Amino acid sequence: MNKIICPHCKQAFKIDESAYADILSQIRNQEFDKELGARLELADKDKQNAIKLNEEKIRREFQVQVSEKQAQITKLEAKLETSSTEQKLAITEALSQSKQDNAKLIHKLDLAQKEKQIKEATLKEKYEAEIKSKNEQIEYYKDLKLKLSTKMVGETLEKHCEDEFNKLRATGFQNAYFEKDNDASSNTKGDYIYRETDENGNEIISIMFEMKNEADQTATKKKNEDFFTKLDQDRNKKNCEYAVLVSLLEAESELYNAGIVDVSHKYPKMYVIRPQFFIPIITLLRNAALNSMQYKAELAIIKSQNIDVTNFEDHLNEFKQGFSRNYDLSSRKAKDAIESIDKTIKQLQKTKDNLLSAENNLRLANNKLQDLTIKRLTYNNPTMKAKFDELKDK
Repeated sequence: MNKIICPHCKQAFKIDESAYADILSQIRNQEFDKELGARLELADKDKQNAIKLNEEKIRREFQVQVSEKQAQITKLEAKLETSSTEQKLAITEALSQSKQDNAKLIHKLDLAQKEKQIKEATLKEKYEAEIKSKNEQIEYYKDLKLKLSTKMVGETLEKHCEDEFNKLRATGFQNAYFEKDNDASSNTKGDYIYRETDENGNEIISIMFEMKNEADQTATKKKNEDFFTKLDQDRNKKNCEYAVLVSLLEAESELYNAGIVDVSHKYPKMYVIRPQFFIPIITLLRNAALNSMQYKAELAIIKSQNIDVTNFEDHLNEFKQGFSRNYDLSSRKAKDAIESIDKTIKQLQKTKDNLLSAENNLRLANNKLQDLTIKRLTYNNPTMKAKFDELKDK
């Protein structure tokens, strides 16, 4: 039981545990609710104050940012106005400069145009001169065709090439040979052979030439290709490096009229030319050969070195073989001598053994001789005993 005093009348009364707990609980709930309400009210006030403070802070910061942005806008407007003025000045200067540049450019264009016209005129004159020269050559050969027979045209073409070469022989071809191919030992021959050597007699270049042409009146028209096989055979049989067909055949062919034609895709180192390219083809092939002479010389040195090495190896192998042969002979003779010595040693050993055996026999015989006495001789021999007794008495 719990004793409780009333705060108003001051009387004491007792209540059981459950009633006491119930009353205590009611008191606590009332106080808790009161305390909670007070605290909630306080928290709400703090919250409102904090919101007001935060709103004020945000408002101040926003005003600061607005002021800064406004200042930046003012500066940008000022810069923009300044930039606009500068741009106007730059545009004015650019226009002025552009006018000057245009004037200079127009002047340069005028000069370039004049130079172009001068070059075109020069080239035109040059090409017209070349065309005139070629036309004159064409007319010359056409005139030759009309006036001469087929055989005479061919002979005249050969004579033309020979004359062109002889004009330069003394100055440009001192070590060159250019003559008709008169060697028919192989049942074939070309028209001309060109050979050139250096100061030491080493061949620089060799060319087999064939000259072909036919008059317009010839019934059967030949083609350049018809002579390739024979020309290649002549080149090989006469040991020439190159083959050149000097031809006036197929006069309307753009291919052969264009200049030097390389036909090495059909036959090695073969060319077809018009007569005006006779000296140029020799010069081109000759210069190419001269450029390769250094490599040929180096190759010859390498070959000679290889030959020297080969000769050295041959001499070394020959010496080895001779030494081996002499060694074998000496070895066999030494072996025979050793075998002979071994045989002699065996014979001497046998003789030695025989001598030792004879010595032993002589020793035995000597021992037997030493043991021989008259007593032994007369033992069991009365006759001999009587003879020795008689000699003893006498």
